[in-house]
Amino acid sequence: MIGLYRPGTSLLHRLPAGVKLLLLMAAVIAILILVRRPVDVAVALAGVTAAYAVAGFGPRVLVAQLRPLLWMILIIAAFQVWLTTPARATVVCGVLLVTVGAAGLVTLTTRVTAMLDTVGRALGPLRRVGVDPDRVGLLLALTIRLVPVLTDIVREVSEARKARGLQWSIAALATPVVVRALRTADALGDSLVARGVDDGVENDHDDGDGDDGDR
Repeated sequence: MIGLYRPGTSLLHRLPAGVKLLLLMAAVIAILILVRRPVDVAVALAGVTAAYAVAGFGPRVLVAQLRPLLWMILIIAAFQVWLTTPARATVVCGVLLVTVGAAGLVTLTTRVTAMLDTVGRALGPLRRVGVDPDRVGLLLALTIRLVPVLTDIVREVSEARKARGLQWSIAALATPVVVRALRTADALGDSLVARGVDDGVENDHDDGDGDDGDR
């Protein structure tokens, strides 16, 4: 769902990351408040499509950002139709698609380093209350990087499931995906520890143990 950065010279590419994040927040809030009818969904979707065009991306890029949501959208739509009305289902699913599309445009036009630097500067004052902006930035970087990794895992498992004739088995999809995701997380954790990412935490524990020993 989160697109990787695509170089470009458009106005959106040139805007500072902080400005784009603020615009995204404002757009999401406006969508949540103003979109109440299916026609409003159509207007919002047209606006997002126009923003992609300004950035130099065609409709295919927007569709690529939304394609991973297909199954979730179908499930949400079915429940909304059952519990409310088709119009309400259109609004709920449309709002989700439009907001994800807008978020995808920000990541497509913003380098990860620029986004992390902006978040780090914004969280700088929170150091006084124990928040480590560097660790938050690392968390965001890992989240952005692992979204396509998990997408690839799901795709590979899905293709293997179809090759075995189990395309309709949920267990044949969910179990291997969870196992591979956990293995990836373990390998990533080991890699971070090997690079000293946890040194600060370990030193804190070591200091505490040493104090207990002294007592």
